[in-house]
Amino acid sequence: MAKKEQQPQPTFEAALKRLEGVLDSLEHGDLALEESLAAFEEGVRLVRFCQQKLDEVERRVELLLKDDAGRFITRPFPEEEAEGN
Repeated sequence: MAKKEQQPQPTFEAALKRLEGVLDSLEHGDLALEESLAAFEEGVRLVRFCQQKLDEVERRVELLLKDDAGRFITRPFPEEEAEGN
C-alpha cells in the first residue's frame, strides 16, 4: 500500500485566512452544489484545526501560575518536559 505524503500543517493564521475565504465563497452562493459541499467540508476541517490549536494554546496559558509571593511563574508543558529528557 502506498504511503500518503503528509503535507505540512498550516499555521493557525493561514488556516483562519483560508477559512475566511471559504466562508466568503459560501456566503456569495456562486458555487455549484458539489462545490458548496466540498467548501463546507473544508470549512469544517479548518474550524476543527483552528479549535485544536486554540485548545493547545489555552492549555499552555493555564500553566502560567502564581507562586506564594504572588509572582507569576511558568513551568514547561508536559510534552516539552518529555522532549527535554
